[in-house]
Amino acid sequence: MSNAAREAVISQYCKELRMPAIRREYPSLARQAADAGLPYEDYLRELLEAEVLSRRDRAVSRRLKEAHFPDTKTVDQIDWKALKGVSRPKILELASGEYLDKGEDIVIAGPIGTGKTHLAVALGIEAAKRRTRVRFTRAADLVRMLVEARDDHALSALHRRFERVTLLIIDELGFVPFGKQEGELLFNLLSDRYERRSTIVTTNLAFAEWVQVFVSEKLTTALLDRLSHHAHILTTKGSSYRMRKRRGKTK
Repeated sequence: MSNAAREAVISQYCKELRMPAIRREYPSLARQAADAGLPYEDYLRELLEAEVLSRRDRAVSRRLKEAHFPDTKTVDQIDWKALKGVSRPKILELASGEYLDKGEDIVIAGPIGTGKTHLAVALGIEAAKRRTRVRFTRAADLVRMLVEARDDHALSALHRRFERVTLLIIDELGFVPFGKQEGELLFNLLSDRYERRSTIVTTNLAFAEWVQVFVSEKLTTALLDRLSHHAHILTTKGSSYRMRKRRGKTK
């Protein structure tokens, strides 16, 4: 068999087996192996390693796309001098993702503009890099989805969809108050995830003020009981980072 025919056959096999990295890398790796006199096993290992790494990269890209992050805000981009109230070691500990294995939650509370969303997105990106299913949504958008699903008799299907999400990030809880029924829908979703899937909630409200959002004191107490049972509570402090930045530019 000629070299051209052999390469065509290898290329076709890789295509059928869905191994694009091996198809792309084997000619250069074959030359390197021949020049270095590598054993067949080493050449095979390098081929398989190229395919595995490529698949991991594609999986991470897919997870990042599925997450619907509003922006790319990473742990490396955190301004530790501007971030008040939250320790760097704690964030780096959470970035390791151990809380996901335990189904633990994270509540990030603090004034508007103090870095809560950045922290939530950064932790979500770290989770996605580990090929974890992540979904970011604002609280108001999530409640609207739940209401629409209820009205369309598709609430169970939506719950199953979110059940497949290992990390759910609910941003800006407290910006928009809910009615009793909307609060119950959100409570039921979070109850389904309790101790099985992790949730990150960002809010500008202190726990004592959550009743303003959920209306029912009983529902609020039950929700806080679930969220805080196995949760990491982070509290950002200070004035709005964006306001400080604008003032600095004005000066």
